[in-house]
Amino acid sequence: MTQPPCEISWFSALCDDDYEFLGVPDPKLKSSWEHCRDIVLQAESGGFDNILLPSGYELGVDTTAFAAGIAPMLKRMRLLMATRIGEMWPPQLARQIATIDQMLGGRLTVNIISSDMPGEKLASGPRYARTTEAMSILKTLLNGEPLDHDGEFWKLKLDPPRIRTVSGKAPLLYFGGLSEDAREAAAKGCDVYLMWPDRREAVAEIISDMKTRAARHGRTLRFGYRVHVVVRDTEAEARAAADRLLSKLDDATGAAIRAKSLDSTSAGVQAQAALRESASDDGYAEANLWTGIGRARSGCGAAIVGDPDQVLAKLNEYRAMGIEAFILSGYPHAAEADLFARHVLPRIEHGPLA
Repeated sequence: MTQPPCEISWFSALCDDDYEFLGVPDPKLKSSWEHCRDIVLQAESGGFDNILLPSGYELGVDTTAFAAGIAPMLKRMRLLMATRIGEMWPPQLARQIATIDQMLGGRLTVNIISSDMPGEKLASGPRYARTTEAMSILKTLLNGEPLDHDGEFWKLKLDPPRIRTVSGKAPLLYFGGLSEDAREAAAKGCDVYLMWPDRREAVAEIISDMKTRAARHGRTLRFGYRVHVVVRDTEAEARAAADRLLSKLDDATGAAIRAKSLDSTSAGVQAQAALRESASDDGYAEANLWTGIGRARSGCGAAIVGDPDQVLAKLNEYRAMGIEAFILSGYPHAAEADLFARHVLPRIEHGPLA
């Protein structure tokens, strides 16, 4: 059966997450305007449809400022700009989104992160309730509609900003989270629900659950999958490259890296840890899904490892389950983007999500 095209995105390491050897900082790979710009331009020249610009408070460079800086340099590719809701005033964020979308010629998408305000800590329930409110406010304003919002976190009555997106509509909102509160927020407000790596049966269960939740709110969702890749000419070479990534990592350094993330105790991160702990001795949770990468990063903690045929087959398995968007990455990010672009991307029908 012919599968519809999927969106293939890469990842620019704005949050100090680029390595030749995991856990060993390299000054040449440290997050900077120049380094992250080069990853984005590599992805565009390689043919990727979109690129995630991640966001962290303590780590790396500011995502919104970076997106505005890189936008005029791109001719074709979309940007997936991560925005931390706890740090943003929604009417101001709506203007920023519309402005950057204009700079891109209508190619901005937005990754909503249900973050805290730096220096404060909000319980999960209220934090996701705030995120749900923010998504509703953003969609109203970016759809060009007057806002009359009487919520728990914002009470706003105002006209939409004059600056509009190129389409005149809100861009696609991508969002992820595994907790009960996160799933409900996604079902109510996002367009593309993002998942981190897991076994096939777990991915299928999450998709089924989220379809049911969205239907209860009279909505439908699209599904995305965030995963690392290690692709080489042969499976043996790919496994050797994966092992090399961890060859200089000690457990204490890996634990410190995982703990530094602001989301290190989230349900999603805990699920990645459980996947890693239940994997085989060589770190594989199932065929070609390697969890070793999670020993030195919080968040997405597994990689598809294999030869081009195996990597393509794995992606097509997810597509058959309903995944329409992939956000891929690898170490070092520019080099692995080139390998994937040459060995796998030409063999998969892909394009930006409509």
